[in-house]
Amino acid sequence: MKSPRHNVSGFFIVEFAQEVIKVMNILEENMEITREKAWDILCEYTKSESLRKHGLGVEACMKHFAEKLGEDVEKWRITGLLHDFDYEQNPTLPDHPQKGVAILKEMSFPEDALQAILGHAGLAERTTNLAKYLFAVDELTGFLFAVSYVRPSKSILDVKVKSVKKKLKDKSFAAAVNREDISQGAQELGIELDEIISECIEGLKKEAEAVGLYGTPSE
Repeated sequence: MKSPRHNVSGFFIVEFAQEVIKVMNILEENMEITREKAWDILCEYTKSESLRKHGLGVEACMKHFAEKLGEDVEKWRITGLLHDFDYEQNPTLPDHPQKGVAILKEMSFPEDALQAILGHAGLAERTTNLAKYLFAVDELTGFLFAVSYVRPSKSILDVKVKSVKKKLKDKSFAAAVNREDISQGAQELGIELDEIISECIEGLKKEAEAVGLYGTPSE
């Protein structure tokens, strides 16, 4: 039979352990990267307005797909926002995105998000929906910005799938955009190119003002 003293000691040990768990949970919550924190990180490392807009554009598309698929919206949008945050400082592979991922890992960024960021640059296998969609929308988002800018209205609201596909065939237009990655992204997802173009346009339309693509849309 245990003595009362042992029972009291056991009680305090359990109580102490519970308090430690509470503190660890609080610390873990505080280390999570919020959308506000993610924007601060992007602005700290990226001074280029065009690169910031690209991050916002990919965020908009990732948010759209996360909502459509019932995925973790905050994780997907933040992953999109930060996928290139270190590019301005580390413009060549493999420094980008490896150095950026190392920074995010210290901030307790989710492992699947880190792998997705590596995967969009071909430095990790794209085995999750998060990784596949990030890869699929990255180059396409940049292309949709370019298509919007050459329209008289400079508005994503006036961009149609047909005109995007026509521009894709013109290799001299937005030549820096990797068209093979756009096609491969759709293939890895097992969806038609028309569909992913259409959905990305819709995602950008939702955030047209925030990403700088509202322009002066036609009625």
